Amino acid sequence: MEKRLVTRYAMRSAEAADENERRVEGVFAELAANKPDNVSYIVLQLADDSFVHVSFHNHGDDEVNPIASTASFAHFQDGHADRREGGVDQQTATLVGAYVTTIA
Repeated sequence: MEKRLVTRYAMRSAEAADENERRVEGVFAELAANKPDNVSYIVLQLADDSFVHVSFHNHGDDEVNPIASTASFAHFQDGHADRREGGVDQQTATLVGAYVTTIA
């Protein structure tokens, strides 16, 4: 089952955004080390220091989420509400189309 999630949230300050970015980078480092083959994940930091996460993962509801089950994601979530301004907007999404090359 392909799951597609888009998550957006604002940060309290530029310093909070910097800390959030460091923690997100940790998630990507762990994913790169573990190389799960059932996930695609992109995180964007917008000019206003808000963040948008887009994830595609293919696992059953009774199987481990390849992103959320990592130690680095637990570290990312620790104190997230304190770094954030307001709530988290997370929605499922339908893929309309995609063209992906190497992104850096």
